[in-house]
Amino acid sequence: MTQRVVSIVGPTASGKTGLGIAITRRLAEAGERAEIVNADAYQMYRGMDIGTAKPTAEEQAAVPHHLIDIIDPEDTMSVARFQQLARETIADLQSRGIRPILVGGSGLYARAAIDDITFPGTDPDVRTRLEEREKTEGAGALFDELRAKDPEAAARMDPRNPRRTIRALEVIELTGRPYSACLPRYRYVIPSVQIGLDLDRPDLDHRIDLRTKQMYDDGFIEEVERLRPHLGATAVRALGYQQIIDLLDGIWDVNDAFADIAQKTKRLARKQMGWFGRDPRIHWLQALNPKLVDNAMAIIAHADAGDYDPIDARADEYTQHHLGDITAWESAKGRCNHPQSVCRPLIPAGDQEHARRIRRA
Repeated sequence: MTQRVVSIVGPTASGKTGLGIAITRRLAEAGERAEIVNADAYQMYRGMDIGTAKPTAEEQAAVPHHLIDIIDPEDTMSVARFQQLARETIADLQSRGIRPILVGGSGLYARAAIDDITFPGTDPDVRTRLEEREKTEGAGALFDELRAKDPEAAARMDPRNPRRTIRALEVIELTGRPYSACLPRYRYVIPSVQIGLDLDRPDLDHRIDLRTKQMYDDGFIEEVERLRPHLGATAVRALGYQQIIDLLDGIWDVNDAFADIAQKTKRLARKQMGWFGRDPRIHWLQALNPKLVDNAMAIIAHADAGDYDPIDARADEYTQHHLGDITAWESAKGRCNHPQSVCRPLIPAGDQEHARRIRRA
């Protein structure tokens, strides 16, 4: 039995932090230590508390949290830098017998911590030269070159998107490897299990409206006013901060500013579900199910026992890189027939192994 990293994903306002804390407490009752590792891109910035829905002081006191408040808003956190920090943190916790619980709605960050993803560097000179060629030779000529050098990558990309083509050719030149070798794979490099939180759209929208009002009540305007001189180019992109800056500048009134925050948060939640929905390894649970924690603990137990390993190992067969779409998974996946439960997936020989995925338990 292998103790898995538990990654809790889902849209904003779905209750990921609460579930993470509940799981750590349930594990503690069974004599197992667990701590939370943040995978939200903006909760790493000091002082950005209300706008990022950072775990409260009480929540952080109840369960140790890692990778929260680790950089100043003037600094930049890249996903490559996060990957290194997250993997170091996970390794340290595991070396001390502590199970990491990864929590966050930033999809690429959550995957970067546990998945087979590399982040090749860039070279401004190479990029500029390719951009000049695109202007003189045309995007089609560059795409033909990509097709010759890396047909797998070309088959998964839109030839009408020259930026993607240029990036692929840049990586090939810098690394000497096909760009397709650098694309994210749905393959764990750290034994893990992913639990996704799902809500019906009206319920999620209602929770977002409540959260947005709570941000106002908690003093989000004052937070932005205090942080504004220190917000760097990356931190200021966190949803809600620009709206409050515009409010302070007299561009918005308070009602319009917070209405726009709510609207854009709902739009973000849709995008998050689209991102996470591409990953067939995620076990989706209804966030409002009274048995949510019980179901999550059952999934963790099955993962630790290795029950999901055969199908997880084949996840790339049903998906494409995020530039594409899910392919065969929708026709291959199965559904557990046990209401309000998570049963041990039986994985018989042959293609019947597809029947293990639990959706909306």
